[in-house]
Amino acid sequence: MTSRFTELVIDCHDPERLADFWCAVLDFKVIDRADGQVEIASWEPTVAAVRARQTPPTITFIRVPEGKTVKNRLHLDVTPIDTSTEAEATRLTALGATRVDVGQGPARSWIVMADPEGNEFDVVRSLAPTPE
Repeated sequence: MTSRFTELVIDCHDPERLADFWCAVLDFKVIDRADGQVEIASWEPTVAAVRARQTPPTITFIRVPEGKTVKNRLHLDVTPIDTSTEAEATRLTALGATRVDVGQGPARSWIVMADPEGNEFDVVRSLAPTPE
């Protein structure tokens, strides 16, 4: 008997706003909406597909009354695939992210950012092709 990692749930005040932000960041689509929650994914999961193999998890944003109070113990890393880490951080800032300092220091190859509700995430090494 095994389990599958099927979704990551993020508490927030405004599920629609965060779903819109993360859809723009990751090129995901909204796959489900219910009262106070929005689920996004890169694909449309089915029970058969999830049972058959490990599949990419979805992200679900759920409305909660309390605000974020401390640094996240779990965070997402995003990897630019066609631009530099710095250029991606600039794009994400235009979408509503902010750069944050969580004690990472200046000599890091990644950039720590926060989504519009303050949830930290990292922009890590770029996978953009390098000119030969």
